[in-house]
Amino acid sequence: MISSPITIGVLILFLMLLGFMYVLQRAGISFGKRVIIGTVLGAVLGFSVQIIAGFPNNPMSVTFIKESTKWFSLVGTGFIDLILMLVIPLVFISIGHVVLHMKSAADLRKLVSATVLVALGMVAVAAIVGLVLGSVAHLGQGGAAVAEGTSKMRDVKPVVDTLLNLIPKNPVQAMSSTNVIAVVVFAFIVGAIARAIKSTGKDTLDIVTKLFDESHLIISWMADFVIGLMPYGVLALLATTLAQKGFQAIIDMGLFILLIYVGIIIMLIIQSILLTLVGANPWIYFRKAKAPLLLAFTSRSSMGVLPLTIETLTNKLGVTSTTANTVASFGTTAGMQGCAGVFPALCIVYIANVSGVQMDVTMYIMSVIVIALGSLGIAGIPGTATMSASVSLSGMGMSNLFPSISPVLAIDPIIDMGRTMLNVSGAMTNAIFVDKMMSTFNKKSYEDMSTVDTVDEEE
Repeated sequence: MISSPITIGVLILFLMLLGFMYVLQRAGISFGKRVIIGTVLGAVLGFSVQIIAGFPNNPMSVTFIKESTKWFSLVGTGFIDLILMLVIPLVFISIGHVVLHMKSAADLRKLVSATVLVALGMVAVAAIVGLVLGSVAHLGQGGAAVAEGTSKMRDVKPVVDTLLNLIPKNPVQAMSSTNVIAVVVFAFIVGAIARAIKSTGKDTLDIVTKLFDESHLIISWMADFVIGLMPYGVLALLATTLAQKGFQAIIDMGLFILLIYVGIIIMLIIQSILLTLVGANPWIYFRKAKAPLLLAFTSRSSMGVLPLTIETLTNKLGVTSTTANTVASFGTTAGMQGCAGVFPALCIVYIANVSGVQMDVTMYIMSVIVIALGSLGIAGIPGTATMSASVSLSGMGMSNLFPSISPVLAIDPIIDMGRTMLNVSGAMTNAIFVDKMMSTFNKKSYEDMSTVDTVDEEE
């Protein structure tokens, strides 16, 4: 993948930027500042590649862009793969560990019900925001319907089948397919049964308890090490995204991009208001949450951010390990406010207007219900918001119009960055709300500003 002199020049620049990030690390620059610097440098590199290429309509047809971004992926995609490597063992071990140490079964039932209600409630709010924005801006009006598009309708399963898939009939298969909710359910069952055996007094299960405790320690240290590589990863990830997407596609779908990001800002404001209502200063939240939010923005993977999300919630935001692991893990698959809330709502309005379908009060109400229910089972990896749009459009009886979404999918990486950031922010604020409902939220730890820019990493 090196056949052009320009490719060599771009890669030398890329290596120099990585070297600069390493110098900053050795100089003791804080983790948070290095993540921000890495994000800025990645944006500069991505735009520079576009400038050198002359802003082509199809960037991936340019040899040096195709080759350069392939090498960028060694760092960017490699970093995400390292994090994904941790997700399943982290979820299983952490959930089993916290359930073994929970006080009572009543707490477990309350935690699960609160997690589901808060998540789906916030998705409904996000859907309303998307529907209102799309309608007010007349999104899609004046556009021509696409008779045949490159996009194809994804297979949409009935709600019952979706719920059945959350039952881990084969735990190993659930782990191999990264079915996080099924892994959470399996870990809950294992931990709950083990705790029930301990409560009988017949067996203390010391070996099992110690195994979970020490495994949790090991996986936590692994997560800290991998997360320490984040400044390098975000540089490569953002450079790749900006270099590979043509500016003409961005211009063509400018209104959709604008509305997505306006919706994201509105949802962040709503989250801030709710944080204030539960006694949590939103300014402190955003100061402490900037690392996982930036990683979500550049990586476009809710699941890839999960280890950092859990660490931030427990070490910086005063959320108990039990709540953090449960709510954050749930948030990688269900209740995503960006990919499964604002985005499918805008898609419904866009396709309705392009195709001349009249939106009335009944359709708006049904859209909110369908979007909220459809948010179950959407995997937290790049690109799967398309599945959420499929589910929502099918539920609204517009599956035959799905090819009309082709122009939206052309700029998916650009809007996916903001969507994923909102997903992660939603999971984190949901965890704070749930922990407050559980009366286990540590406000003193939340307000401790000494943890703002800290991360345990190997220097």
